[in-house]
Amino acid sequence: MSSIIKPSASYSLTIRTETTNRPGMLGLITTTIGQEGGDIGAIDIANAANGKMMRDITVAARDEAHGETIVAHLRSLDGVRVVNVSDRTFLMHLGGKIEIRNRYPVKTRDDLSMVYTPGVARVCLAIKDDPAKQWALTIKRNTVAVVTDGSAVLGLGNIGPAAAQPVMEGKCMLFKSFAGLDAFPICLNTQDSDEIVRAVQMIAPVFGAINLEDISAPRCYEIEDRLRQMLNIPVMHDDQHGTAIVVLAALKNALKVVNKPMHKIKVVVNGIGSAGMAICKILLAVGVKRLVACDKQGALCSGKTPDMLPHHAALAEISNPERDSGSLHEVLRGADVFIGVSAPNLLTSDHVYSMAIDPILFALANPTPEVRPESVAGIARIVATGRSDYPNQINNSLAFPGVFKGALEVQATDINEMMKLAAAEAIANLVATDELHDEYIIPSMFDTRVVDAVATATREAAIASGVARRG
Repeated sequence: MSSIIKPSASYSLTIRTETTNRPGMLGLITTTIGQEGGDIGAIDIANAANGKMMRDITVAARDEAHGETIVAHLRSLDGVRVVNVSDRTFLMHLGGKIEIRNRYPVKTRDDLSMVYTPGVARVCLAIKDDPAKQWALTIKRNTVAVVTDGSAVLGLGNIGPAAAQPVMEGKCMLFKSFAGLDAFPICLNTQDSDEIVRAVQMIAPVFGAINLEDISAPRCYEIEDRLRQMLNIPVMHDDQHGTAIVVLAALKNALKVVNKPMHKIKVVVNGIGSAGMAICKILLAVGVKRLVACDKQGALCSGKTPDMLPHHAALAEISNPERDSGSLHEVLRGADVFIGVSAPNLLTSDHVYSMAIDPILFALANPTPEVRPESVAGIARIVATGRSDYPNQINNSLAFPGVFKGALEVQATDINEMMKLAAAEAIANLVATDELHDEYIIPSMFDTRVVDAVATATREAAIASGVARRG
């Protein structure tokens, strides 16, 4: 099968064309777009007058260059004038993607006297006398800070706080859309761990929870650990734990499909950054014994791998019991599961052939996975990616909205391991046993059951583990 990247809504254009209002002109335009590999969505008439027809045509392209090629070919057609081209993704970002709205109107003097002075003073004094009332009388109980330093954004790397803001706004949108939580982007103009910790400590009183986002390893471990100890509200670095929760949920169901027990499988995790480290730890916690972690140099093996980073050395001490060494491709032989949070196009069909029977591949590098599903069709039993245009999408949004919602509902002081494991189990259980198959091991991020199921499980685990302030 072809491995050409499919058109995506993230590269979609609205092309306004003007043609003579006569039969065949629309067909000429659509045929040209189709021949160039564009995916046509809506076609809307913008104006029809004076013998001219103006249409807005929505077209998904593979990338920016592909979109430019489509437009260039339309411009070359006789009788077709391209009036305007709009990038729909950029249009959605104009003015930012989020806003703050009042919950109550301020239309009269009475309204003003209650929401502001003098009435607000009574509420301030009530909180001063009983600080716990802040949870009931302010936005704290439903608000999350999405905090980044812009050092590890998506697959873009260290792009800084300003360039990271669109991602953080998007994260805030997901909190609101999926869980009904208010969230605000906090993009800090520093990559000094002490300054980040201090900044979050200073703003924490406003928020009910802190979502750390896109902070590079290994600083993210230290920052999260220090803030968890320092603050009495939940702090979670979603790149680590959100990914790990969803991977565990998907793996639980994948193993049911292939009928293999967790404690007997061999798992190779490639890419030991923040996500890879958290995945390794959560899999070890649920009973995976034969786990081999790999970085760019190959397998991490205590006593065999020289010059390991401290956090890699610590992981090597508790994993790889058979002391496998060598390259990724060498340790992959005979493995039941490959989990990649690393780089594109690392595996070939030959590498997958070398794995155990019914191999499971979670190729999560974005936007281009470690191996394309179509290239291992008929070889791999189950393939999951981070992309929405393939089956089995492993996406953090299955976890973090419900986890934070459940934590906030009981005013939890932490998001601990018991809560994360409960969230993973809740996600996995949403796919019934009789529904499980190779291309359906994880629910959709748009499955409306997910957030409530995860929130309920997280809330109950918080109560059971003693970190809830209310039942």
